[in-house]
Amino acid sequence: MIKKLLLTIGLSTTLLMAQTARDIMQKVIDRDDGDKIITNMQMQLIDKAGHKRVRDMKTYSIDIGKDEKKLIFFLSPSDVKNTAFLTYDYNDDEKDDDQWLYLPALNKTKRIPASDKDSSFMGSDFSYFDMTKPNLNDFNFKIIKEAIVKRKWGNEDVWLIEILPKTKAISEETGYLKSVAYVKKENYMITRAKYYLRKAKRVKYMDVKKFQKIDGIDVATITTMTTKKGKRTLHKTVLIQSDVKMNQKSVTEDMFTTRTIEKGI
Repeated sequence: MIKKLLLTIGLSTTLLMAQTARDIMQKVIDRDDGDKIITNMQMQLIDKAGHKRVRDMKTYSIDIGKDEKKLIFFLSPSDVKNTAFLTYDYNDDEKDDDQWLYLPALNKTKRIPASDKDSSFMGSDFSYFDMTKPNLNDFNFKIIKEAIVKRKWGNEDVWLIEILPKTKAISEETGYLKSVAYVKKENYMITRAKYYLRKAKRVKYMDVKKFQKIDGIDVATITTMTTKKGKRTLHKTVLIQSDVKMNQKSVTEDMFTTRTIEKGI
């Protein structure tokens, strides 16, 4: 009888922890990250030998209800100039996010299918899946532990949340066997993450290197994504945001179309 009671209590605790982890991740998704935003962005691509390629971009985003739409225009260098990316990030868990990539050399707009979501975004360590918020219904969540993490700007009180795809199909679509997110308790922002890739036993490490409070909102202005195999670094991407402007009246819903990525703003 006692053994059965202990088993029941243990199961109830596990379910509560899973529910708590899901609640935390829902707050991550719902966190206010600004609206009608225009940003300058630089993407640095660093290979295993330390050679760096730099790409400059302009980004726009807008909230439509609980959905979010984003535009990214590549400004330089010449080999990617006028390439553009459009994404519709739907809040409805029953709808798949939509993504399109305009390739000026081919004068063609390509819709990114679900089967390509695990592919590299423009040669970076970020995938197309990384460019949108995850559908929480596709994953199981568990609190691994709570921890104090030392950072350059001070200690962070975080939850470590394990994220597991519910099915093999979801794992194949995302490209991840599992991931671990470091969620800052203060603002429900993911400041670090570890992604276990399905391919070649590789691991990706995301790390927010710098924050800035803009219009009362915490913005990650420098973020890195590093791909490793064992202890060996294979590639690294640095994203730097600057001149972040929020609540811009010039950002309107009619901008976020495939015609815009083809013709420009």
